[in-house]
Amino acid sequence: MTTEEQLSTTTLPATVPAQTTQTTQTAETSGPRWRTEVRREDDALDTLAAEWDALAARCATATSFQAAAWVRSWWRQYGRPGGLVVVLVRRDEQLVGAAALRRRGLFGGLTNLGAGLVDYTDVLLDDAYADRAAAELAGALPLRRPWHSLELREVHPEAAAQRVFEHWRGRRHRFADSLCQYLPAVPMEELLKRLPGKTAQRSRVKQRKIAESGVQVSSATPEQVPEAVRELLDLHFLQWRERGVTAEHRTERFAAHLVESTTGLVATGRAAVHRYSLDGEPVAVNLLLLCPSFGGLYMYGAHPALRERLDIAGLLFGVALDEVRGANIPVLSLLRGQEPYKQRWRPDQLSNQRLVLGPGRLAPAAAVRACRVRARQVAVQLLNTRLPRLKAALLARRRS
Repeated sequence: MTTEEQLSTTTLPATVPAQTTQTTQTAETSGPRWRTEVRREDDALDTLAAEWDALAARCATATSFQAAAWVRSWWRQYGRPGGLVVVLVRRDEQLVGAAALRRRGLFGGLTNLGAGLVDYTDVLLDDAYADRAAAELAGALPLRRPWHSLELREVHPEAAAQRVFEHWRGRRHRFADSLCQYLPAVPMEELLKRLPGKTAQRSRVKQRKIAESGVQVSSATPEQVPEAVRELLDLHFLQWRERGVTAEHRTERFAAHLVESTTGLVATGRAAVHRYSLDGEPVAVNLLLLCPSFGGLYMYGAHPALRERLDIAGLLFGVALDEVRGANIPVLSLLRGQEPYKQRWRPDQLSNQRLVLGPGRLAPAAAVRACRVRARQVAVQLLNTRLPRLKAALLARRRS
């Protein structure tokens, strides 16, 4: 087993006490009262929305993917009735910890919401009580039987979920997950200094061409978001149709999710939708996620004809940098993926992590899940290093 395949595997001797009710309370003779709760009704995220976002505002690691607008919309479009599991921690009735999970199968397997549509998974912990809230949340996770397991994908190394992982008293595994890339939120001219001399010189020429092109940029209001998102998806399809568009991006449920979630995120300042027009015609739309730690380039669409005239990445990055710098956000994240247009900018790189938890030493479901993850990572590494043509063929088949 290599470090890349599995970052760590730990089994702690104590098991989690069995929970017989959906609500538990920590007995204390004095001081604040702590209470945990597991909610399973399908509308739980709707009824918790105001509290959820208030907690997200007190959680430094929370991203737009943890906002109520995103998780509620995703669950409406992709959730299965009866499969939602929301774990809550309260301190004197104030919500200080929360995790939105879903059942993965018939045998008690749990995982995060979002599936392949999120670049960062996390739980919410109030910064003022993060350590205690993490311990309470870990103790409340409904993983009581040997066939239970929890798998969290795309967890940032500094995410709040890492605290829950450390407090988990059963079997636990940590693996590398997708690679994310980052640029410092600095003026474009300073960003170009990261590039080699000739590349930087060519990029400056491209920036001057953008400035002289007459492209107009506007930010969509919440009321304009539905139309802007439809434009984004149409342009995204045009942009990728010759090379194979991701099938899910052409579905009505994805469109409905993106419209609903983005409308809520823009209304609360957690996202911006930039619309680009040239000679009065829409030529590009970009969805930029905004949170305290980073601004994230989530998805864009650009007309193929625009690519023949201008540097699309330079156009989008320049506007995004201005947005995140104006909001005092320190980093522009390129999110997952190592596409060539990202690599040209020499971004910093950091891998997300995949966390797998099981109840105690005898946790076959967690062990089996960990073995499957490890086997898949070995297969991916083999495709990347030894069988690139097979990988390309598989990706083309998946897109089609």
